[in-house]
Amino acid sequence: MATTTLNLGAVVDWESFHDACLNAFGFPDFYGRNMDAWIDCLSYLDEDGGMCRYKLLPGERLEIVLPNFEKFSREYREICTGLLECTAFVNQRYVGSGDIPRLGLIPV
Repeated sequence: MATTTLNLGAVVDWESFHDACLNAFGFPDFYGRNMDAWIDCLSYLDEDGGMCRYKLLPGERLEIVLPNFEKFSREYREICTGLLECTAFVNQRYVGSGDIPRLGLIPV
């Protein structure tokens, strides 16, 4: 199982959220810094396309540890909702193609 930490304690706006995602996932330089680009980058975890630093094996998930989640969800509700909805969307893409959900969120 692959694991990364998305540092929500550093998030104060959408720009800092995407900075934290660049650091956590190793998105490419051309990452569009929006949630459509976030979805696109995390929709290729089972391929070697350079969209993310992780390449998952069949049946493997990427566990995303979310420190400071409670404060983040309270203070940055819009960004938190975006994270949750887009994670669900990425997982639905995998499930729709006959795979397992590839992203797991672990709030701490």
